[in-house]
Amino acid sequence: MTWLDQLPDCVDDLRRAGEFQQGGRSAEALPIYDKVLEVTTDPLTRAYALVQRFGSLINLGRVAEFATAMTLASNAVHETSDPYLRGQMHAFAALGAHLQSALDRGVTHLVQASRALAAVPDGDSHTAWGWHDLAMAYSYLGFHGHALTAIEQARQVGAAAGMAQELFAAPGIRLRNAVALDHQGDTDGCLRVLRDIDAELTRYVASGVDTRLRPSSRPVYGYALARRAALGENTETDIGDLFTSGGDSVRSRELRHLGGVCLDIAADRPADALRKLDAVPVSQEILGPAEPARLRSICHAAAGDHEAAHKADRYAFRLAAQRIDRLRDGYLDGVAARLDAQETQRDAGRYGDETLTDPLTGLPNRRQLERYVAAMLARGERAAIGVCDLIGFSAVNARHGRHCGDLVLQRIAGVLNRVMRRGDFVARFAGDEFVVVLPGAGPTQAAEVSRRISAAAAGENWQVLVPGTPIGLAAGWSEVGANTRSLGAALAAAAAHRTPA
Repeated sequence: MTWLDQLPDCVDDLRRAGEFQQGGRSAEALPIYDKVLEVTTDPLTRAYALVQRFGSLINLGRVAEFATAMTLASNAVHETSDPYLRGQMHAFAALGAHLQSALDRGVTHLVQASRALAAVPDGDSHTAWGWHDLAMAYSYLGFHGHALTAIEQARQVGAAAGMAQELFAAPGIRLRNAVALDHQGDTDGCLRVLRDIDAELTRYVASGVDTRLRPSSRPVYGYALARRAALGENTETDIGDLFTSGGDSVRSRELRHLGGVCLDIAADRPADALRKLDAVPVSQEILGPAEPARLRSICHAAAGDHEAAHKADRYAFRLAAQRIDRLRDGYLDGVAARLDAQETQRDAGRYGDETLTDPLTGLPNRRQLERYVAAMLARGERAAIGVCDLIGFSAVNARHGRHCGDLVLQRIAGVLNRVMRRGDFVARFAGDEFVVVLPGAGPTQAAEVSRRISAAAAGENWQVLVPGTPIGLAAGWSEVGANTRSLGAALAAAAAHRTPA
């Protein structure tokens, strides 16, 4: 018995759509999920179909539809409290966040997915695939060690359910590890991993189990071997044959394209390889933003243009280093969040059962803001204080309804949290009004934070969330603690000087 067998309707349709999806045919799975959603009235069936539909959109790279699909799936899953569905949804959400270049959101979903899947009491084939998708998400976001742990969990759960181990070969995990090593200057380490991938495929072919590999795994093996050939090592396997399958996912398409670049390099056709790189742009999410630059460096080196090769190599290294910096910042933010949580727990004990958090956004509310500023003033400290209002919020509620308005407020809360400096304080004051407090800051720091808020808000894809309704922020700044100015006076002064952020 599998997880699907507990559903009261549409089981055959959902099973067929799942087979399409696992076979790399997400475009064929998508209309089946839409059909199920039109006819089912069962909450569990609806939640499952919405989660898997979200996964199909991720496979197809339809980024513009992620936000809406994620919201629908998340709301449906939270109504069921099923740990498998929660884990699968968060695994897909982590992949979606990666494709949207939202590393902080992706890491949060990784943790939530791992905890939910670990809570599944009796794993089956669906749970195994949930662990597999979580392993892929770990790998794409750069957590290669965690990815290997998750894929081993997938193998164990899958074996208990009678599934072939080859289904969980997951060569993409090691491939991304290999190219990451090369991007950081460890080409020897990269080649060692690529040789291991080649040897594994050779074993599968020799034992006749290669036919049980997932279709999406074949172009990954193909790229690993082509990448090895581009670095000057030959392989006995017919690489071109591996690129003939793989389904309709954006990942498979881009691996075929970049694989062709590698094969041109191996065949001493660097000019052809460079033309392919110039002709078809690839996303930064499949093998990391540094991979096209690194291939360009190898092309120039093969053509004898060592100055251009060095320039491209330095650019690739800089892109790889930026990713490491983002991970390091995420670690520091995590420590800061843990310290803030500990402080909040101490405050909760001090203030009893009074509510200090806005339930919609999770931010501190007006009461907590007032107590925070009062404690700061009692210590003789000063701060810059900003009042931020949403531009276009009334139009959102009028055109799209209160639910979309709530989603906009949650998104703005996330924007403000991301751009604040460590130690800054953000609260939802009332309605669409937010207040930020920058301890020890003056006009210069406030102007810089205001610029970051403006850039972050402008960078959000509001068109997907509330089509046709522009969203912006107006911000005004003042000081609290200066000249014994109170919180109320500072807020009034800031509100009087609001301008578009």
